[in-house]
Amino acid sequence: MSDKQGIAKNGSKEAQRGLWRLMLKLPAVRARLQIIAARTTHLNEIFEAYEEAIVALQRFQNERKRDTGALIGEYEALCAEIENDVLNIVLNDKTDGPSS
Repeated sequence: MSDKQGIAKNGSKEAQRGLWRLMLKLPAVRARLQIIAARTTHLNEIFEAYEEAIVALQRFQNERKRDTGALIGEYEALCAEIENDVLNIVLNDKTDGPSS
């Protein structure tokens, strides 16, 4: 069971925002990602982590201070790693029925 936004009912607002951002970033798997997110809760922590990482990255990018350069690189790498992990999860998902 899922709500209208496509995330399992016990997902947080941060998880929902992370899912939306990933759906925008990974349009080729958007529909499949939404289906997986609606039927299971096991990706909610990943969605939340992505939301937190993206928000931090945007904050560092907006600050544009000399000492944030290393952090920007680290968070860009972290976001790319999460995106790749989610892409692999979606592409390797073989389940068709509901789970939790």
